[in-house]
Amino acid sequence: MLDKNLDQSFLSGSNSVFINDLLNKWENDPKSVPEEWSNWFKEIGSEIADKGPSWSKEKNRVIGAVDIEESVKTVAQGVAGKGKISASDLRSATTDSLRAIMLIRAYRIRGHLLANLDPLKLYEPDIHPELDPKTYGFKEEDWDRPIFIDNVLGMESASLKEIMDILKETYCGSIGVEFMHVQDPSQKAWIQERIESIRNTTQFTDNGKKAIFERLVGAETFEQFLHKKYAGTKRFGLDGSESVVPAIEQILKRGSQLGMKEVVIAMAHRGRLNLLYNILNKPFRAIISEFLGNQANPEEAGGSGDVKYHMGASADREFDGNNVHLSLQANPSHLEVVAPVVIGRVRAKQNQHNDTNDRLSVLGIVLHGDAAFAGQGIVAETFDFSGLRGYRTGGTIHIVVN
Repeated sequence: MLDKNLDQSFLSGSNSVFINDLLNKWENDPKSVPEEWSNWFKEIGSEIADKGPSWSKEKNRVIGAVDIEESVKTVAQGVAGKGKISASDLRSATTDSLRAIMLIRAYRIRGHLLANLDPLKLYEPDIHPELDPKTYGFKEEDWDRPIFIDNVLGMESASLKEIMDILKETYCGSIGVEFMHVQDPSQKAWIQERIESIRNTTQFTDNGKKAIFERLVGAETFEQFLHKKYAGTKRFGLDGSESVVPAIEQILKRGSQLGMKEVVIAMAHRGRLNLLYNILNKPFRAIISEFLGNQANPEEAGGSGDVKYHMGASADREFDGNNVHLSLQANPSHLEVVAPVVIGRVRAKQNQHNDTNDRLSVLGIVLHGDAAFAGQGIVAETFDFSGLRGYRTGGTIHIVVN
C-alpha cells in the first residue's frame, strides 16, 4: 500500500520533468506559474530540482509540451535577418503559404470541374469544396494580403485574388488539362511549366486565326451540305467536333517544321469523309459519287452501305515548303482494331527511313470515339505495347472525339 501511495503522489519520479520545468519557469519569473506552485517552491526552494544523470540532455520537456512560441520566435529572428518580426506574424504568413500551395494543387487536379462549358451562363456552377478558398481558412479580408508562394505560379509572392485569377484562367477555361496523375516527375513538370507559363492560352497570329477560321468554316459547310443534299442517307458526320480539322492541320504543319516526313492516320466512321476532303484533299466529286451509290474507284472496292467509311486514302501535302505524305488506314467494322495496325505501319516506316533512335520521321495519329476509347480493351493493350522495345514508335497522338 505504501508503494502505491508514493506512485500516486505528485512527487513521484514520473513527474520530475514536469516539476523541473515549472521550477525553471518560477526561477525566471515567479508569476509565470500558478500561485499554489509559487508558494510551494518558496517553501521548498531549488533543492527539489532533479538534475538527472550526467549523460542525459540538459533540458528535458514533457512529451508534446513543445514551447511553440519560443521556437517560432527563433525562426522569425533567423528569417528576418537584420529586422525582427513577431512570432504570430510569421505563423500567419507560413500558414497562408501552406494553404495557398494546397489550393494551387487542388486546381491542378480538379480545376476542370469549373471549366467554362456554358458560354451563355445559363447555369450556376457548383463549386467543389476543394476549389473554394474558404475550405482552406481564407476569409474575405485575406484576399488582398500578399502571400509567399516561392515562384509556384511564376511569382515569388501574390495576393489570393491574383492567385485565383491565374488558376481560373489556366485550369478553368475552355480547355482542360489533367496531368497530375503522371508518374514521371520530369514529364509532369514539363506539362505544368508548359501550361502555366502561358496560362493555357495560345496567342495566335492574325494569319493563324484566319487559317483556323477557314478550316472550321470548311468543315462545318461540308457537313451542312451533305445533311441538306442527302437527307436520310447513312452519314457519320463530324457535327459539333469540327475543331478536329484545324487541330490535325496544326499537327501536320508543326510536325513538318520538326522534320516529320510521313503521317499515318487511323479513325472510326465519324468525320471520316470530312477529313478525307479537308485534310487528304480527296476530290469532292469522288465523295459525292459514293453518296450516289457509285464507287469513286470501282476497281478498289465493292459492296454498299457504309463502305465509303471503311476505305483508306493517301495524299501528299506541303507545309511551308516541307512535303508530308499522309496515309489514312482502311479499317474493318471493328473500328478500334485499326489502332495497332497503324502503330505497326509507323514503326515499319521509321525503319525504312533508318530512324530507329529518335523516331521523329513518321507519326501516328489515332482518332477514337469516347465510348470505344474507354470501353474496348484493344485500346489499353495498344498503350501497354507502346512502351516495349520492339514496339515503341516514339509516341502516338490520340484524339478522343466526344
